[in-house]
Amino acid sequence: MFSAAVSESVATARRNALGDVLRRSAAREPNKLALVHRDTSYTYAELNERVNACANALAERGVTKGQRVALLSHNNAGFVVVTFALAKLGAICVPVNFMLNADEVAYILEHSGARGLVVEDALVRTAERAMGKASTDIGLRVVIGAAALEGWEASDTLLAHEDTSEPVVDIADDDPLQLMYTSGTESRPKGTIMTSRSLLAQYVSCIVEGRFSRDDVALHALPLFHVAAQHCMLTPYASLGATNVVLDGPEPGALLEAIERHGATSLFCPPTVWISLLRHPDFDTRDLSSLKRGYYGASIMPVEIVKELSKRLPNIDLFNFYGQTEMSALALVLGPEDQLRKPGSAGRAAIYVETRLIDDAGDDVAPGEVGEIVHRSPHATWGYWNDEEKTAAAFEGDWFHSGDLGTRDDEGYITIVDRKKDMIKTGGENVASREVEEAIYTHPAVAEVAVFGVPHPTWIETVAAAVTPKEGHDVTVEELRAYCRERLAGFKTPTVIVIVDALPKNASGKILKRDLRQEHAQAQPLDVPQG
Repeated sequence: MFSAAVSESVATARRNALGDVLRRSAAREPNKLALVHRDTSYTYAELNERVNACANALAERGVTKGQRVALLSHNNAGFVVVTFALAKLGAICVPVNFMLNADEVAYILEHSGARGLVVEDALVRTAERAMGKASTDIGLRVVIGAAALEGWEASDTLLAHEDTSEPVVDIADDDPLQLMYTSGTESRPKGTIMTSRSLLAQYVSCIVEGRFSRDDVALHALPLFHVAAQHCMLTPYASLGATNVVLDGPEPGALLEAIERHGATSLFCPPTVWISLLRHPDFDTRDLSSLKRGYYGASIMPVEIVKELSKRLPNIDLFNFYGQTEMSALALVLGPEDQLRKPGSAGRAAIYVETRLIDDAGDDVAPGEVGEIVHRSPHATWGYWNDEEKTAAAFEGDWFHSGDLGTRDDEGYITIVDRKKDMIKTGGENVASREVEEAIYTHPAVAEVAVFGVPHPTWIETVAAAVTPKEGHDVTVEELRAYCRERLAGFKTPTVIVIVDALPKNASGKILKRDLRQEHAQAQPLDVPQG
C-alpha cells in the first residue's frame, strides 16, 4: 500500500512496546516522583535518562534484540532500571527467583540460553556456582550494589554512561521481551514468554478494573521477579505516571511503617502477608488512613480475613486479582462492592478477557458445576520457551487452559475450587482443599492453614492440614479435628493435622503445598468416618 520508507515511519509512530511506557510517562510527568527505594529516588525524567544510559551501555557491550539476559536480584532501583533498559533494546529479560539454589538457577540460565547475567552483590556466589554448572556462555556479567568485584562490572558504570538518548530498535508487538519461569507443580519450571502485546493489554485491564490513579502512591513489597508485583502493579503504575515506592520485602513491621511514612494509597499482598499485617502489634498504632485500595492475589483470601480487614480498615477498597503468569497475570477481578456479597469468589473476567468453565470434553458446564477455567485474551502468553508440546497442551481447543477448577454462579462470578492437579481424591470422593481451609479458618485460634493430600493405605489419598496458631493462642490436634468434624463431612475432615510455627512459602508469600506434601507424606493418618 505504501513505500517501505513511509511504512517504516508509520510503524515507528504507532509502536506500542514495553520500553515505550517509561518514555511516555517521562514526557507527561517529567518532574513527578517515579521511583523510591531506600535512599534512591528518581523523577520520571531522571529514571528515563538512567534507563537510556544503561540501555546504551548494554548495547555497547553487545546486548542485542532477542538476546536473553538473566536478572537475579532482590528488590532495588537497579532491578527496575535494568528491566526497562533491556525492554528498550528488545532484549529478553529473564527475572530469576532469588530464593533458588545454584542448581535451579543453572537450569534457568541453560534453558533460556542466557548470554548475560545481572546479579545483586549478595547473590554473586550463587550466580557463580550456577554459571559453573550451566552449559551456556555468560559473556556479560554485571553486579548491582558493589563498586567492583573480580570478573564483574558494576551497574553504576552502566548508569553513568554518557549517551542518554533514546535507543532506536524495531520492536514488534509480539517480539518476546521477558521469560518468566513459573514454579507450578512440575519438577522443572517453564519459561513463559511475555510480549508487549500481552503485557500492555493486561496493564489496561489492571488500571481499569483495579481503579488505579496517577495520583496514587503505590507500595511494592513483593519480589519484583514475580509477575504480579512487576506486571500487575509496578509497570501499570509507571505507565500512569504514579509514584512507586519499592521495599526490600514484605516484612510486616517495615511495611506498616512505609505506609505511614510515604502516605501510600495502594498496596498489593497475597493473603499470607495481609494476615501477617493484621497480626502485627504495630497494626493499630500506625496511621494507615492514606491506604485507599488493597489488592490480593496468588491465592484466595479466607472469608474470615476479608471480614476482619473490612472491620479494621473500613476505608479501604479490596480487590481480588486472580490469574497466573501465563495471563500476564490478570484474568478475573472481584471488586470491593462484591467482597462480602460474593465471599470467596475470584470475580468475573477482566475487560480484555473471555472466560469459560469446561468439562474434560471441552463443553461448558452448567452454573454450580465444577469445570476447568479457560481463557481467550491478548493477556495470554505467546507460549513456553522451547517447548511446543506444553504450549500446544496449554492452548488445546484454541483456549488457554489455566489448570484451575471453579464454579460459576448465575451472575457469572467464578469461585476457585482448586488446582486441577491439587484436588484431593480420597476414597473416590473429590475434596477441595479450599473448602476445608475455610472451615478451619473460622476457628478463633487459627492464624494460617494449608490443606493438602497425603497417601493413605485404604483411601489412596487423605486430607491433611498444617495449622499455625495465632500468637498467644493454643490449640490441639484433637480440638481441631473435633471442630472440623462438626462442620465437614467425614471424608473432608483431615486425618492428618500438624501444628507448625510457620507454613513454607515462596518469596511472593504463596504457600508451598508441594513441600508440605513431601514433608508429611509418611504421616500416620487417624481414622475418621468417611460418611
